[in-house]
Amino acid sequence: MNTNDLNLFEAVAHYGSFTKAAEAMFTVQSNVTTRIKNLEEEFGALLFTRNNRKVELTPEGEKLIHYTKQFKHIFDEAKRSIGKSDVVKGQIKIGFLETMMTLKGPELINELASKFPFVDLDFRSAMSASLISDVLNYKLDAAFVPAPLDIPELEQIKIKDEQVVIVAPADCENLDILLAKNPLKTIVFDQGCVFRAKLDSWLVSRGIIQYHKTVMNSIEGVVNFIESGIGFSVMPEEIISTFYSNRKIKTFQLPKELGLMTTILVYRKDVPLSPALKAFISISGGTKSINIDK
Repeated sequence: MNTNDLNLFEAVAHYGSFTKAAEAMFTVQSNVTTRIKNLEEEFGALLFTRNNRKVELTPEGEKLIHYTKQFKHIFDEAKRSIGKSDVVKGQIKIGFLETMMTLKGPELINELASKFPFVDLDFRSAMSASLISDVLNYKLDAAFVPAPLDIPELEQIKIKDEQVVIVAPADCENLDILLAKNPLKTIVFDQGCVFRAKLDSWLVSRGIIQYHKTVMNSIEGVVNFIESGIGFSVMPEEIISTFYSNRKIKTFQLPKELGLMTTILVYRKDVPLSPALKAFISISGGTKSINIDK
């Protein structure tokens, strides 16, 4: 077995086809078939079920795909990290919620560039569930997500607590007047957004289940719609005070149990921390002490 065998195995699992895997890996189907057969003989287990429509992983194949991703991740880290120099270097992929990236992203980029200039950052913004999935599947080295989170495979570092508030048009006098509107209109991010979930929970606590939702995909879009009087939303107070304090909007406090959001940084426990990731964690503002030595 070699790394190319694992690449072929992963391609078959991804495409569900020996033919498509061969095309993607620039080889012939007979080679893919032979290499997979050799892997199955080496592991003493059937890795795929074959039928006329699709090739699918067996339970044993699912185990191997997990180890394959883990091995490739560690091997890539080794190639990036090993060298004659003691300088911290390498590339790391970090996931953010858009609001967290807006607030903390530039600060982290500047500090990392100052302290660890040979570390390259690759940022990705997405919803919490997608970020967690990408960390679990080795597509991201780490991600900033909301707590609480109970996933045994992930290490957690507390980064910050922040206040989440209701954001309404400037002419809104109080929440009772706001909620009395018919139809009640909200401005929200896509399904899976933590702020949308808090808004839903708050409205349900006030006995409101049916209301109109306008979905936006950017912070600026949400604020623009609120300022125009189209509806209201829930957002981090720091975002509003830092970037939108001069806009025609008003904030109201949420109940304590909904108004506090804790952000954590998560990464896999079973993967050794690379020097580059240790460097990033050391400047992230978390409460866990990290030794950056190579």
